[in-house]
Amino acid sequence: MSHSVTSILSQIRTYQTQVGQSVETPQTNALQGLQGLVAPQDVQGPSFTETLRGAIAGVNEAQQKSGALARAFELGEPGADLAKVMVASQQSQIAFRATVEVRNRLVQAYQDVMNMPL
Repeated sequence: MSHSVTSILSQIRTYQTQVGQSVETPQTNALQGLQGLVAPQDVQGPSFTETLRGAIAGVNEAQQKSGALARAFELGEPGADLAKVMVASQQSQIAFRATVEVRNRLVQAYQDVMNMPL
């Protein structure tokens, strides 16, 4: 289970890096064009809260997709075969388990910080 948490955390870091690069590029180009006429401002990437919110939204989306496919299969709609339903179900289950594990790690880290001696 530790390996999957590490994998999820690396994916979150990669996502955060990608979003940070897309934010920095336009401002960097604009500042190079002005060449000192405007003082450079600190460009900040997405906060931890934004990154976590995006990850949770992704888990929610996976669960919604899984539920929709399961309903479509139950209603006998064409294109909703059992294999797709099972794969979507497993993906949403793994994403949810990873989210719970990240939450557990965050709670443990918070408790460790609160129990530190002053």
